[in-house]
Amino acid sequence: MYESRKQAPLPHASFVRRILWHLFLALALLLLSLLAGMAGYVYFERLSGLDAFLNAAMLLGGMGPVHLPITTGGKLFAGCYALYAGLVFIVTAALLFTPILHRLLHKFHWE
Repeated sequence: MYESRKQAPLPHASFVRRILWHLFLALALLLLSLLAGMAGYVYFERLSGLDAFLNAAMLLGGMGPVHLPITTGGKLFAGCYALYAGLVFIVTAALLFTPILHRLLHKFHWE
């Protein structure tokens, strides 16, 4: 996917396209994660769409849930979704920073 150490760095326009592609992938991951969280809260906790959005967005943002789960299924879902949201944060950060760090290392010919 990336050029090797022996190849020249990408031209600026190609590098910008690579960053935009990674940004698109990160946003797609966040959107799918948000929709999955909303579906879980609607199904398990019978929250409205807006309340489910708020809970899922707050967990993905690292703030924690607004409505505490009441049902057993809701509690299990909220716990699993919170763990998943932490991983999504790490993957999103990696998707956004990888092309920049790769270019930096490539420019200085570091391994």
